[in-house]
Amino acid sequence: MDLNGLCAVVVGGTSGIGHAIALGFAREGAHVIASSRSAEGVAETASEIEALGCSTISQTSDVTDRASLVSLLDAAVHRFGGVDILVNAAGITKREATLDVSEETWNHILDVNLTGTLRACQVFGKHMIDRRKGRIINLASLSTFVAFTEVTAYCCSKAAVGALTRSLAVEWAPHGVLVNAIAPGVFPTALNSKIIDSPRGQELKLRTPMARFGVADELVSAALYLASDATTFTTGQILVVDGGFLASGVNQ
Repeated sequence: MDLNGLCAVVVGGTSGIGHAIALGFAREGAHVIASSRSAEGVAETASEIEALGCSTISQTSDVTDRASLVSLLDAAVHRFGGVDILVNAAGITKREATLDVSEETWNHILDVNLTGTLRACQVFGKHMIDRRKGRIINLASLSTFVAFTEVTAYCCSKAAVGALTRSLAVEWAPHGVLVNAIAPGVFPTALNSKIIDSPRGQELKLRTPMARFGVADELVSAALYLASDATTFTTGQILVVDGGFLASGVNQ
């Protein structure tokens, strides 16, 4: 699953799962651009990538701002000639009873998680279609398949990311662009740190047959598979990496 010489852009690549994937790609020889809204995070991650002997650029982006994604693509093409791999790892969540969720909160979560993924896919997908090649990896979730109480907007956004992934895969396969997703189980990150230490976190661990949470690096091999030439006939798939969570009924 060598990525030597390929250019990968990881949107949301300066923290959590996106950060682990960005560094994993760099270890396999890719030119990696890890982008997010945080200029500090972008600069720090760029330094980590360069320390692995790989080339990068520092470029912020915001998935709610299409122009920033266009600028990110332009910068990548200017530096590396083209983008071969896109990972969409930006996301937000908020726990709140559904009866109390404001339309503002609902719209913001869907704008980042779903429409933000669409924006990036449109911007980079057009570039890949023109080149007749490319790999897109979206970040789905366990909530793509099952519901979690009081995070309805997040669950709906991630269920829709699954549908978006399949739709784009069907539409873009004739153009050489493969679109897949990874659905992580429970992986401690800054986004879910409060959940991990709560009764909900303990319930999630109880329902995971491997009886532990995942480590972000355990997702890297899945991302490498989907990004590499090992996937020349794989598209429209949601690869679940969850320690057996979705397979499980009763564990006790």
